[in-house]
Amino acid sequence: MADGTETESRKLLGRLRDTLAEDSEGQTRLNRVTHLIADSMNTEVCSIYLFRDAETLELCATEGLNPEAVHKTRMRLGEGLVGLVARKAQIVNTADAPSTKGFRYMEETGEEIYSSFLGVPIQRIGEGMGVLVVQSKEAREFSDDEVYALEVVAMVLAEMAELGAFVGEGAALAARHTNPVLFRGTMGQEGASEGNVYLHEPRVVVTNPVADDPEAETIRLREAVDSLRFSVDEMLATAKGGDKEQMQVLEAYRMFANSRGWMRRMEEDIVRGLSAEAAVEKEQSAARSRLSQIPDAYLRERLQDLDDLSNKLLRTLTGQGNDTGADMPENPVLVARNIGPGELLEYGRKLRGVVLEEGSVGSHAAIVARALAIPLVVHATNITTDALNGDAILVDGDQGIVHLRPDDAVKGAFRDKIEMAIQAKEKYSSIRDKPAVTRDGVFMTLSMNAGLMADLPSLKSSGADGVGLFRTELQFLIRNSMPRRGDLAKIYTKVLDAAEGQRVVFRTLDIGSDKVLPYMKPNDEPNPALGWRAIRVGLDKPGVMRMQLQALIRAANGRPLTIMFPFIAQFEEYKEARAAFEAEIIRERALGHPVPETYEIGSMLETPSLAYAPRQFFEMTDFISIGGNDLKQFFFAADRENERVRRRYDTLNVSFLSFIEQIVSRCNETNTPVSFCGEDAGRPIEALCFAAMGLRSLSMRPASIGPVKHMLHSHDLRAVKAVIDEARQSGDQSVRGAIVKYLENKT
Repeated sequence: MADGTETESRKLLGRLRDTLAEDSEGQTRLNRVTHLIADSMNTEVCSIYLFRDAETLELCATEGLNPEAVHKTRMRLGEGLVGLVARKAQIVNTADAPSTKGFRYMEETGEEIYSSFLGVPIQRIGEGMGVLVVQSKEAREFSDDEVYALEVVAMVLAEMAELGAFVGEGAALAARHTNPVLFRGTMGQEGASEGNVYLHEPRVVVTNPVADDPEAETIRLREAVDSLRFSVDEMLATAKGGDKEQMQVLEAYRMFANSRGWMRRMEEDIVRGLSAEAAVEKEQSAARSRLSQIPDAYLRERLQDLDDLSNKLLRTLTGQGNDTGADMPENPVLVARNIGPGELLEYGRKLRGVVLEEGSVGSHAAIVARALAIPLVVHATNITTDALNGDAILVDGDQGIVHLRPDDAVKGAFRDKIEMAIQAKEKYSSIRDKPAVTRDGVFMTLSMNAGLMADLPSLKSSGADGVGLFRTELQFLIRNSMPRRGDLAKIYTKVLDAAEGQRVVFRTLDIGSDKVLPYMKPNDEPNPALGWRAIRVGLDKPGVMRMQLQALIRAANGRPLTIMFPFIAQFEEYKEARAAFEAEIIRERALGHPVPETYEIGSMLETPSLAYAPRQFFEMTDFISIGGNDLKQFFFAADRENERVRRRYDTLNVSFLSFIEQIVSRCNETNTPVSFCGEDAGRPIEALCFAAMGLRSLSMRPASIGPVKHMLHSHDLRAVKAVIDEARQSGDQSVRGAIVKYLENKT
């Protein structure tokens, strides 16, 4: 690369910085920028197209095209060469634009006389903001140096747009981070809340994209990279001999941190006029664009490694560490790309809601959010890009919707919804201490699900009849190493103490599938939900199961103890697990330790196979808990983590209800107590139908007990069963329509 070309590139960036620094309105700045670029690159045309929404680009400034087309010419994503650049986030460089595939002639712009076309995406760390275009009458492809210069200019424009350089009266852009934005994600935990954004990892803002002293910037970059390499080496030294998976991740970190190509490209960016920070961010954006197009899962995971390293480098260079000193606002709603269960627990109940870009309905974060009873929305794409600390935010966990910086009308409607929920809660509090009895005199047991000590106060406030499911895996998930038996025994003791004699059903360790311990090597399984999980892990690793069973027995300290084993698929698994527990009872007694005065050993029924187990299974097990979430996904062969199919099948499908009825019938034959545990148990209509199918015990989140109890108080199960039977006989696929109509007629 010639020194003269480098000087011209630096000269262009210097002129651009001076133009952007002038005191003028946003539209005037954009107009001056297009004039400057066209003049510097000796082209007749320079145009800036910006996104008006996720699918629409608008011509916002131009030098050379018809000025009357500004703010009038629009195109869809993928439409024309400009739309193609935006959709693929890739450069288009052609000497004959009209003959290039995808070209679309815009009559109002007067561009038909221009042959050459160079378009580059305007983007910031992978976020598309628009397209920068130069055109000329001369039929020629633009050189590599010209392409590079335009790329750098596009990046500086993206940074300046982030800083609000193009806002003001008559501006092409509305001020970033000021407009209302609606995000449609996925429901992770029900509930609605209003609050203010608190970013788990605040984004780095580059305020100086252009620099005058390349030598000083290169030194800054090298010092920051040396510091990064040293920290990665330290992490590797600490982790040596530890978890193999963690070592592999850190080795990937070190590979990227020592990449000569990465360093060379950033130093070249600095030579051409960028600051050290801007050079890092330019390479980060380029890597995202390349790797996001790659179908290979391993390479996409490496994108995450490179992202993390780039962010660490940016924080070092800007001085904007993870702790930016931002105070947590009132009514904080945590916004993050993703978060671990331990980190979420550290925030605790002070949060009003959680919104994640990634995650899943069965993730560790979702489990903790449910335990903390705070609304959670996952898959809110790009919210960490749009949100700023303190922004007003509304989280609708019932519908998986998030309103960022909502207008007054949306706020008003949302507050009405929250007020209605509060009024309903007050109404339910009046029946808190009353038994759950239907109009025709059927008594129901309504228990709550829990997983943390923080859940236990809900036993009294919700009116629950006990804890129908205590998830013991959370104590394993939030730690960086296997918990000790003594520590677990203390936790379980506190749970039993807090229950004050009410029944607590401890589910033994349910890991695998979507719950992988951070210190246990994950298995690369094609379908982990059907793989090595729950009781299969317990039976294959008897030492871990024995340790937990010992902790539970010691926590009981002579009191009654109830446990159940998860994901039993056949009788032999239950027999083996029960034998392991009874062996520990014998061992503890021999050691002189007190053993439970009575104990119950139950099984979760989460696979259809167990419903057809031999009669001896139903005679041996002390109780059965239908695990509705898993049973439903296996019954319908619909992965509950797959958004395309998880809502496709209705819980009130006649086949599923008939299956539930069949399970109840088998349990009744042997007088085996049976309950239904899961999200559907906490939905009033579903709970009413389960009761009509013969279930007399339901376990749900504490907040659902009031609404379910109210529904049961209001209806006669014989009448509901008659409606269900009629719907089944008529050939309806689901009984929901018939039940809803029945309920409407009753009110």
